[in-house]
Amino acid sequence: MPSHHPSTDHRLGIQLAVSGVLVLSFDALLIRLANADPWTVAFWRGILTTLSLGGLMVLTRRLDYLPLARRFWKAILALAVLYGVNGLLFVLAISHTSTANTVVILSSSAFFAAFFSWLLLREPVRRRTWAAIAVSIAGVIIVFAGSLGLASWRGDLLALILALSMGVMLSLMRRYAQIPRMLIIALSGLVMMGLALPMSQALILPAEQFAWLALMGLVQMPLASVLIMNATRYLSSPEVSLFLLIETVFGPIWVWLVIHEPIPPLTLVGGSVILAAISVHSWLALQEQRRRTHPQA
Repeated sequence: MPSHHPSTDHRLGIQLAVSGVLVLSFDALLIRLANADPWTVAFWRGILTTLSLGGLMVLTRRLDYLPLARRFWKAILALAVLYGVNGLLFVLAISHTSTANTVVILSSSAFFAAFFSWLLLREPVRRRTWAAIAVSIAGVIIVFAGSLGLASWRGDLLALILALSMGVMLSLMRRYAQIPRMLIIALSGLVMMGLALPMSQALILPAEQFAWLALMGLVQMPLASVLIMNATRYLSSPEVSLFLLIETVFGPIWVWLVIHEPIPPLTLVGGSVILAAISVHSWLALQEQRRRTHPQA
């Protein structure tokens, strides 16, 4: 039976989540640099992710968990479809609204993850996590106030749907902590490719554009996805989604630094609030774990 109470090694979970989200924060920049229509970006992002992780699984002989995959094939398939749809939604949202608006709205996945974690897992949400979410959302509101004029309603709506879907996915990943993450991500690439193919305008791209897509699909997205999905083994889904708020800060900054996409000053103010909330929350979690491990210290 799937585990309802995965390990709660907060230190490892925090390291995985922070590393994964920092790598993920370059996502919007790579999409901008590729400068291709969103459906073509999604097609190559999907197929290259599948090739990257599929090849890694073969090279590292990670096929020994195929019996486990057969046992939980329904959950693996559902998560692969969900993750593939999420990847497509992100590309479309980034292409129809500003980077700042996309990542700010996506940060609301913390609310959805907390709700679905309670609904699906009956997993209690700690008061410190609720407090951190509340403070972080205050930071999100500050960021959003500074970027309202840059948004289009279609992109914002796609980002909101993505946030809801991300909350469901993180909760399900927590529910099925033992199933292989790399297999899910590799299959999700096929889902994204299949959804994007009918709408793709040009599958043959100039070398410079393809180079950015290759960096995204072969390195950045697989690495970020594996790190974040493995963080759900050790942290609750609301906690993992809280770390996604780091992208709210860094995603627009990378785009501003490289291609000078305008970034509202309030994004820096709100981003500081968000990072402060995450830092305090992580410190409290580590202190709690230390007390449990060394009660006499």
